[in-house]
Amino acid sequence: MVSMTGYAYQEKTGQDLSVSVEIKGVNSRYLEVSVNLPPWLTMFESKIKESITSRCGRGKADVFIRVREHNVPISIKINKNAARAYFNSMNELTKELGIKEKPNIDSLMRIESILEIEKNRDNEYYWQEIKPVFNDALQIFCNEREREGKHTEDDIISHIGIIESSLKNISAFVPVIEQTLKENIKTRFAELLGNNIDENKVLSETASLLLKYTISEEISRLSSHLGEFRAETERNQKPGKKLDFLCQEMNREINTIGSKSAIIEVTGEVVKMKEMLENIREQLRNIE
Repeated sequence: MVSMTGYAYQEKTGQDLSVSVEIKGVNSRYLEVSVNLPPWLTMFESKIKESITSRCGRGKADVFIRVREHNVPISIKINKNAARAYFNSMNELTKELGIKEKPNIDSLMRIESILEIEKNRDNEYYWQEIKPVFNDALQIFCNEREREGKHTEDDIISHIGIIESSLKNISAFVPVIEQTLKENIKTRFAELLGNNIDENKVLSETASLLLKYTISEEISRLSSHLGEFRAETERNQKPGKKLDFLCQEMNREINTIGSKSAIIEVTGEVVKMKEMLENIREQLRNIE
């Protein structure tokens, strides 16, 4: 089994830039991938999503990639037309207001649109720096999901074992249930008819009640579902959807057993099975 939750963080610090990658995984019915990149690196979003989807089947994964630049070559251009227009307008304003102080270069340089600063980035270089850090983080993330999934699987299988044990105990009461039905019918006929009991009528009524109250078929189907549950966990690394369906079927059989039987020992085992099944269904919400 593989869990849908996990966490990973990796970073690398170099002379020119530092890269950190953080991946968080939580439960989700389907696979959802969200990637947060610096604006100038959004062209690599699809590559990152493809890597996640190739390793994860379900869950919501949030990827945060942060890049800190230390020594980035930049080029600066002066917008001379804008500078000239600003300077002329400032000159006119000082004359109109009677200000003797003339506009200077410092005043012009504070205006954002005059200086055009452009960082000379090689996007492929950035990707080559990000890629290994991301791959390491993704591997850690997947390992964490597998580790948590194995722990959850062990716990789920232990609950299945308890259900199987309870089912075995219930099976031992099947002859008791059937014998109790027969005796109850005979007692009722004796109360109504005394010694003039029609054995054929007793047998007919017994057969009718056995069809209504016997739990042999439910026990057989529940046993089959439990076997299929175990088999699915062994043959499928991501069995979440199938196991959830099997839990629904098992819940139906357990409820029917509980509604048909009035024997207190059976009722106690049914309560135990329902508790274990609810625990299993809760844990399956975290499994792919």
